[in-house]
Amino acid sequence: MPNDTTRKGRWVKIDPRVFVLDVCIFQGPMTQAFMEKNPSICRTIEIRGDQTLEELHIAIFKAFNRKEEHMYEFQLNGEGPMDPKADRYVLPTEHDIDCGGGKPAGTVLQTVGSLDLKKDDIFGYWFDFGDDWFHQINVQEIKPKPGRGKYPRITDRIGASPPQYADWD
Repeated sequence: MPNDTTRKGRWVKIDPRVFVLDVCIFQGPMTQAFMEKNPSICRTIEIRGDQTLEELHIAIFKAFNRKEEHMYEFQLNGEGPMDPKADRYVLPTEHDIDCGGGKPAGTVLQTVGSLDLKKDDIFGYWFDFGDDWFHQINVQEIKPKPGRGKYPRITDRIGASPPQYADWD
């Protein structure tokens, strides 16, 4: 098996490990009635180590039935999600912008396997900088190789997907 491949015109080192991630919404524009019906809103996503944070974003976007794209970023190596001192992985167009917390650590084009994640690590995902959907991502397991089928893939859903834009009436 080769050690690397091309993806979108870039060389990517093959990393067959599979990261099993629980992605849970912990804050966003949801009505009280929705939150009472859905006290936990989580999705389990499996992604290969040679897939990017951008591909993880797309899987999360689909897992929560989002319709409209917005800016997003991932935060790693902090004291949990939304730590202002965490390493930020942003869209490539935002990489050279200092948002008060210093220059980002990288872009969403980095592979999941390159992030030195370990079982039980926790990191954050922030979607839509206006409505502020905050997610906590828990690394549940790291499998040495993939099973059959396409990755990333959603393997479990807990709670309903909240509407992207809450109807407050």
